[in-house]
Amino acid sequence: MNLTTKPHAVLVPYPAQGHVNPFMKLAKLLHSHGFHITFVNTEFNHRRLIRSKGPESVNGLPDFRFETIPDGMPHSDRDATQDVPMLCDMTRKTCLEPFKELLRRLNSSAGVPGVSCVIGDGVMSFAVKAAADLGIPEVQFWTSPACAFMCFLHYREFIKRGIVPFKDDNYLSDGTLEKPIDWIPGMNNLRYKDVPSFIRTTDPNDIMFDFMGEEAQNNLNAPAIIFNTFDALEHKVVEAIASKFSYPNIYTIGPLPLLAKYVRNNSLVHSLNSSLWKPDSSCFQWLDQKEEGSVIYVNYGSVTTMTDEHLVEFAWGLANSMQPFLWVVRPDVTMGETTTLPLEFVEAIKDRGILVSWCDQEKVLAHPSVGAFLSHCGWNSTTESILEGVPLICWPFFSDQQTNCGFACTEWGIGMEINHDVKRNEVEVLVREMMQGEKGKEMRRKAGEWKTKAKEATEIDGSSYINFQRFIKEALHSHT
Repeated sequence: MNLTTKPHAVLVPYPAQGHVNPFMKLAKLLHSHGFHITFVNTEFNHRRLIRSKGPESVNGLPDFRFETIPDGMPHSDRDATQDVPMLCDMTRKTCLEPFKELLRRLNSSAGVPGVSCVIGDGVMSFAVKAAADLGIPEVQFWTSPACAFMCFLHYREFIKRGIVPFKDDNYLSDGTLEKPIDWIPGMNNLRYKDVPSFIRTTDPNDIMFDFMGEEAQNNLNAPAIIFNTFDALEHKVVEAIASKFSYPNIYTIGPLPLLAKYVRNNSLVHSLNSSLWKPDSSCFQWLDQKEEGSVIYVNYGSVTTMTDEHLVEFAWGLANSMQPFLWVVRPDVTMGETTTLPLEFVEAIKDRGILVSWCDQEKVLAHPSVGAFLSHCGWNSTTESILEGVPLICWPFFSDQQTNCGFACTEWGIGMEINHDVKRNEVEVLVREMMQGEKGKEMRRKAGEWKTKAKEATEIDGSSYINFQRFIKEALHSHT
């Protein structure tokens, strides 16, 4: 296909690792289906990519280009995730005009096909407005699960029912969070504690509660929405979204790492990378020496932070469990300037534990020696764990992670939860139960079943594969 006659998709992810990763997978899939791609990072993340992967990481290809927009935040060159509430507030207030300017520039660039569609992040709804203003078809990509989206769509209902804001902090300890909710369609066994965490506020002007609830509502203005999930996992809630909000164009196309196997074997495209952290590959030699299913993998994702005390409790819980473990400890995982662990701990685990600052998670979860995943339950981590048949020990931090944890433990039967105020004894008991106990055995069996269903969804006649082809034809190509 002539370069200038290709359909041209512009993708704009929210500037955090958990959003950029699935967007990159989607971009590569579209590229292998003949699309010219423009991948839009914020200037801050663009600089981080260059520091992490070198200048060539953003050079792109003739038909896969990287562009940037400002995020409205104060200048910083820290290798850490930015302040999330402030970043959310600034993107919705400041990104619309720079993004429109970028679309206009792309449309008037020689040798580049005109923009035929915009794919905006579900929490970057300025993309809906920018595309509408310029007459370009637009699709929203919601990177967390459909069950979280449905909860966010009901944030206004929490205000109407006088639940949020809470009157004082007693709700955290008086049993309120255990109360069941029976008024959100398509959601069974839901409790207050399973709703994305931003309802947990006493502030009527809480930025994150307002931002997430309103961004979810704004998605209903888009002509179509795609989810990184698959029908067998979330069909009840997807059907409920479609019927309650009269939303006909929903495409479930996950898990994206499995669908990504259809990216043509183009080494240049495969080399395009969205990781903002430098991975340590030394852990694979260590994993190779361990027995099948014996290692617990521990990673809290790219945003979670904790107190020094909690880090130490995790450390001794893992050490006392006597199980081999691979633990990702980011430099910025604690709230202090540096992350340090007691020397006695390092000495105690030297034969059976390995600590790295970052790793290739998909590859780790696929390794035969990994038997369980202690996770913050971000959606990428949860789906990557499902598609490798690895059960979860859940320690959710914020946002949809509480919802993912609730569903993993109840609906899907593949998880057990650690109390937020983590104690070493509980970590030790849960790790042992997961790795050696009957409960753990049952969860591994269940995780294996979900792995099979995820694989079936992305086979050539599977629901996600068919939905992806339908999405290209109906939502993208029909306008080109």
